[in-house]
Formats: sequence, C-alpha cells, structure tokens
Amino acid sequence: MAVNIVSRENAEALIQEQIMKTVFQDAPKSSILMQLGRKLPNMTSKQTRVPVLSMLPMAYWVGGDTGMKQTSRQQWENVYITAGELAVIVPIPEAVLADASFDIMGEVIPRVNEAIGMKFDEAAIFGVDRPPEWQNDIITLARQAGNNVSGGITFDTILAQDGMFGKVEEAGYIVDGVIAAMRARAALRGIKDDASRPIFMPSMQDRTQYTLDGAPVYFPENGSFDPTVAQMVAGNWRQLVWAMRQDIETKILDQAVIQDPSTKEIMYNLAQQDMIALRVTFRAGFAVPNPATRLNEHRTLVPFAYIEPGTPATTYAATFTVKDSSGNIEGAEINLNGSILRTDASGQAVFNLRNGEYPYKVTADGYRKQTGTLTISGGAQSPTITLVKTGG
Repeated sequence: MAVNIVSRENAEALIQEQIMKTVFQDAPKSSILMQLGRKLPNMTSKQTRVPVLSMLPMAYWVGGDTGMKQTSRQQWENVYITAGELAVIVPIPEAVLADASFDIMGEVIPRVNEAIGMKFDEAAIFGVDRPPEWQNDIITLARQAGNNVSGGITFDTILAQDGMFGKVEEAGYIVDGVIAAMRARAALRGIKDDASRPIFMPSMQDRTQYTLDGAPVYFPENGSFDPTVAQMVAGNWRQLVWAMRQDIETKILDQAVIQDPSTKEIMYNLAQQDMIALRVTFRAGFAVPNPATRLNEHRTLVPFAYIEPGTPATTYAATFTVKDSSGNIEGAEINLNGSILRTDASGQAVFNLRNGEYPYKVTADGYRKQTGTLTISGGAQSPTITLVKTGG
C-alpha cells in the first residue's frame, strides 16, 4: 500500500511559495516610503533606466515680418534605479515548530515584512546602511538644495514662507505628505495659527488621522525614523519612484551558524541548539528623478524638505572648483549622486555631506564630462576638476 507523506522538501516548497507571495503583497505595506512613493513595474534585472528631462526648450519672439526664428534644444538624461539586496534571517526553535497549534507563519511573516520595510525606509530617507549603488537619500538631497529648516517644530518652521512647506513649494511642488518622529506629536498639538486655530488637525476622511495644511501626517511605527537627523520630513512623495526585483529567494537553514554582523560573535548554532532559520532575500531600489520644470530648470531644487533636530547632524563641506586651462568655469553642473549644483562666478559649488562615498559627474557646455568619487571621512574636502574642451 502506498504511503503518502509530506516530505521536508515539499513542506519547504510550500512555505517558500507562501512567503514570496506575502512579501510581494505585504512588504510595501510595512514601508511608509513604498506607500507614499510611486511604484514602477517589477524589475527583471538589477538596474532599471528612467529617462528624465534635463533641459527645457525655449521659445523666442520673432521680430517683424522677416525676422529669423531661433532654434532651441531639449535633452534627457538617464536616472537609474539599482536593486540593492536585503536579507532577513529569522531563527525558529524546533520546539516551536513541533507545536501544531501554533501559527508559525502567522508570527514570522509579519516580522519579515516589518524588517524589510524598516531597512528600506532607513536607507532611502536617512541613508542608514544605504547600498552604495543607490542615489543619495532624501535628507542628503534636501540638504544640498538648502531645504533644511532649523528652529524646532513651530508654525514658522512648518508653514511660513521660508518654512518646510515653503521650501517644497519653491521647487514647484505641493506637499502631499509629511513623515514625522512619534515624539513630534506632542510638539504639534500645541501649535496654532494667528487666529488661534490648531494647525495639527484630525481628519475624518484620511486614514492617517491628522493633517498639516491639508497634507496627511504619518508617524512610522516600524522604527525607521531617525530623530537625530530630522524631526519632520515633508515632500511631494509621488516624485519618488521605487521598484523591486521580481525574484524573491527563500531558504530554510538547519546546519548554519548565525553571527552578529558587528562583533562577528556566534549568536545561534542551529544544529547544536535544535533550531532552524528562515532566510528571505529581497531586492529593491528607489530614485528621485527630479526632472527639469519651468520652476526648476537646472534641477538644483528638490521636492523634499525637513526640520532639523536641536543639534543638527554633522556634515562637512565639499567645495568643488571647476576650471579649464584658461581659468574657472561658471555654470558647470556637478551631479553628486543625484544632488545637483551649478558653479558660481568663481567656479565653485559647495555641498554639505555626511561621512560616506559619493560618485559625481561634472559637465559643462563645450567640455568633456568628468566623473569620479568623493570620500568624506570626518573632514572637509576641496576637489578641483579640470575640464577639457570637446575637440581639444
């Protein structure tokens, strides 16, 4: 008589299929950034190209009946979304597995999704453990555009002309969402406008419950918000795009050891401690394409701004000087991993950066582009870039 049993291999296959399906559906729900940003189709390779308008055409008045019509140009450049790899490992005692009445997957899968959402948000918003192939995080992009606001959480820092909302509007965008630290709720409750009306209002229609000037306010509960870098972040979140790879890998381990990533000490010996571990590998990436608009022709402004904490995060000046064989070049564009500045009359542009490595590209009309990598490690940097004329 044939005996039908569920083998270990078949059980693992069922678990893997269940996890993959759930991560695809529920991991984005655990990330505030994935909820607010614009999702692109799943990536079929490591990198996805997003063409972005980088130069606008110009119109000219024609003088008289026989005046000459001038020409104009329009151009695009590519912004790339590169999938960074994120792995989640969940150790499970075999004694728990033996308890048939315990919904193991019902407990494990939400924790996997939460871990994915937290790490994605930390990296994309604050740059925590940001994959080196990703563009600058939102805080770094906003800082280079001058969209950092000091002075704590007040009416002026939020809604005044030079406040957080005003910085976003200067770039030509309407704030469609605010992300804040949980501790910011207490500060917001006491803020009123000139007519003594509270600006932090409950909303009966919006699931986030509270709004600022009509924009919903979110208080992430996945542990991703870093109050040492920002108290609040506002922006037009539809300008952010993200995508994940269509392949999610899962594996059940029973003969491995799990080490602490920092100390390298062994935390679990699965075979010795009668445990298994579920490993999920998830790949995703994001970008802020920031196309040229009539209000932001040079793309030096960004659709995000933030309020700094009482003690701002430490940054270091990176002063680029761009020149050729004749002298300094005004108007050269420096694209520092997504943050764009143009040189002034002295050929200089100053970035304010936290520690890290930043790839850059320097371009100017009539010159060959130059690329390189800038490293910030506890001090200011002053790179000098010498461009060569095309055809020269």
